[in-house]
Amino acid sequence: MSTAVKVSEEIHAIEGGITAPRGFLAAGVHAGIKRQKKDIAIVYSERPCSAAGMFTTNRVKAAPLLVTKERLNGGPIRAIVVNSGNANACTGERGLEDARAMASLCARALGVGEAEVLVASTGVIGVPLPMEKIAAGIDQAARALSVEGAHDAALGILTTDTRTKEVAVQCDVDGVTFRIGGMAKGSGMIHPNMATMLAFLSTDAAVAPEFLDEQLRAAVDVTFNMITVDGDTSTNDMVLILANGAEERARIEPGTPLAAAFSRALRLVCTELAKMIAADGEGATKLIEVRVRGARTERDARLVVKAVSGSSLVKTAVYGEDANWGRILCATGYSGAEFDPERTTVYLGDVKVFEHGVPVAFDEAEAKRALSGSSVTITVDLGEGEAEATGWTCDLTYDYVKINASYRT
Repeated sequence: MSTAVKVSEEIHAIEGGITAPRGFLAAGVHAGIKRQKKDIAIVYSERPCSAAGMFTTNRVKAAPLLVTKERLNGGPIRAIVVNSGNANACTGERGLEDARAMASLCARALGVGEAEVLVASTGVIGVPLPMEKIAAGIDQAARALSVEGAHDAALGILTTDTRTKEVAVQCDVDGVTFRIGGMAKGSGMIHPNMATMLAFLSTDAAVAPEFLDEQLRAAVDVTFNMITVDGDTSTNDMVLILANGAEERARIEPGTPLAAAFSRALRLVCTELAKMIAADGEGATKLIEVRVRGARTERDARLVVKAVSGSSLVKTAVYGEDANWGRILCATGYSGAEFDPERTTVYLGDVKVFEHGVPVAFDEAEAKRALSGSSVTITVDLGEGEAEATGWTCDLTYDYVKINASYRT
């Protein structure tokens, strides 16, 4: 489902997800890696694409991530093949061979070069891929490719997610139109240090690989890198973007109005996908937005956002709808940011609970109401400067433990 967010008259939400941009097809099928749900997805461009990607900083990296990273060398890309239910991580030389085989099977089914196929996996670590099932699934998915296949593809990349994450926007600038679409998965093991769990983006704009990489990094830095669910950085995290130039007039050149619109649109798509991931954290009942303002530097603001959003005590308090502002202030204090508590103010929603070093008398019922919805906002004003940052997390519930206590079994 596409987001309803609208950031300007020139950028608006549309339906279609990953295939909303012209020239992209997708499919998702059930190959038997998982018991019942779809577990193979393909995204395919009818035209060669420039591409860019970002990858986990975890020193333990899954085989498909290594293969994909090798192929993002400026050469054309035509497709991404993904399996869920098995991460193909910590699987040694066989894992690398299987990841390359996935790409080769997909390339053969699509009639493109093997080097033009990127590969991703997600699921249980340390188990070899069931290649017979994957081969059959890739063949089935290749035959099912269509513009209407975006939602099935989004289903095919999920693991413990309870819903798909899909977004698309259209940009109209000076008579030129282009689109950006995306899909993502992520629910647990979410604490990105590059991009996110798995996110795939497409655009029909024409963008050179170097500028595409620059724009992706800038968008990821303030979106996917500002979410957390449980503090764990995955072995398989990656975000990829393909630009096929099907809208030939939409040539994105640095320093132009088109480039500015592309930057805003890409950031919007990444923001919405990041928020969807945080909201769908394992066992979560609430999306928490942490806003920090009045910081001396952006670094200080980001440090506080990450400390507050990563605090298990803050997250459990929000789950219990307990206005325990002391936990927020405590996390702010150990964040590493430079600030004076005597200048700091804390809000739960619109309810001021702490100001300039001392608690503020507030209505407990009003504060509980601020914590009772499906979306909760925490604001910390450091009173030190003009810098600000925003991040997203979710509440921490009993169900998170239940889900992860028996993840393999």
